Amino acid sequence: MMNLDGKVAVVTGASSGIGLATTKAFVAKGVKVVISDINEEAGIAHTETLKADGHAVAFFKANVAHEDEVKSLVQFAVETFGKLDIIVNNAGIGALGSTHELSYEDYHKVIQVNQDSVFYGSKYAIQQFLKQGGGVIVNIASILGTVGEAGAFAYNASKGAVNILTKSLAAEYAPRKIRTNAICPGYVESGMVNKEALGDFYEGLVARHPIGRLGQPDEIAHACVFVCENEFMTGATLLVDGGYTAI
Repeated sequence: MMNLDGKVAVVTGASSGIGLATTKAFVAKGVKVVISDINEEAGIAHTETLKADGHAVAFFKANVAHEDEVKSLVQFAVETFGKLDIIVNNAGIGALGSTHELSYEDYHKVIQVNQDSVFYGSKYAIQQFLKQGGGVIVNIASILGTVGEAGAFAYNASKGAVNILTKSLAAEYAPRKIRTNAICPGYVESGMVNKEALGDFYEGLVARHPIGRLGQPDEIAHACVFVCENEFMTGATLLVDGGYTAI
């Protein structure tokens, strides 16, 4: 098992939800983390709180849909902490609605943020990993990368791509000590996914998870830690979904 103490990680979309929970799970293991998000205010606030608690963290604002910003993010991590051992490609968005009414602009935006960003993050992380002799990529995909859902065409497409490109990267770079895995969460209570925001739809969503509830961000975060620590794991798409895909 990999000892994470002293490792350096980049986590995108880290100012809330799964990204923030993953950051907290990492620092608890002694990982130095670059918190990245487009939400600068929240990102800086969380960074300052974690620093006050004695953790080695730094914030870098980046729009992961832009290749140059992701390249700069990786460079910042190396300049700040001297190396990069882990990247968690977590940032993502959705676009709900009937496919026949979906504009190309809205579709393409989802692809840029959810899929292209994984290419950018992986590309520049791998360049650094090759210099160091290895590293770990964790891609946050989704159950909707493995099963279809009405009204989620763009999201399904982007997350399905993340799952298969994870396997492609694993096959290509495992011989060079770079491991790549994907985490596929079920519906997780964060952001707008909660009882207050969803109203009557909430109970129906819960019912689709045989475990009888939605997930919590820290449950996904611990899966991220697990795939980083387990050195025999690469090319996996790990379902953490409360049984959603079992029925």
